[in-house]
Amino acid sequence: MEGSTKVNDLEGWLTESYPQSVRTAYLILGNRLDAEDAVQEAFLRAWKFRDSLSQGSSFKPWLYRVVVNTCNSKLRQEIPHRDLRSSDDDLAEVSLRDDVPTRIALSNDVRSALKDLPVNLRVVVVLRYYADLSEREIAIAIGRKQGTVKSRLHEARRRLALHPALQSEPSQRSTSTEEVTG
Repeated sequence: MEGSTKVNDLEGWLTESYPQSVRTAYLILGNRLDAEDAVQEAFLRAWKFRDSLSQGSSFKPWLYRVVVNTCNSKLRQEIPHRDLRSSDDDLAEVSLRDDVPTRIALSNDVRSALKDLPVNLRVVVVLRYYADLSEREIAIAIGRKQGTVKSRLHEARRRLALHPALQSEPSQRSTSTEEVTG
């Protein structure tokens, strides 16, 4: 993304990634309005600092880094001063294009278990299983080493597997749990 990048190319990519970015932010923040606000702010930041992306670098992890950082800023500064939770029905409206992520996202039990994870574990799960980033891309997105990402994913999977909401009725839960933890 050098300065020679055409505006239309960037706009096309941002348009294509907006629904998935909002879904990612929603799963981190737990509120659709906060997620939309964070993604809009993140896209503005991405546009403003697009020249900071070195040539040959992948745009997707860089954009998710901006989205995650914006979400983290909201979690630290704005959200603690008001009610974090809203209806979980919001997520169904975010995007229904991708079948597997939508099925997982619509599972109340998985969403409940995900919300109970600490933010640092929730972020890596969301980026891995909802945004479909590789461990290397997640490391770039969160500014940590790949080993840290592996460790956080392992701990998150362990906690999700033990979460009470995912323990009942194993025959109905196995598909969602395997997709999230596998």
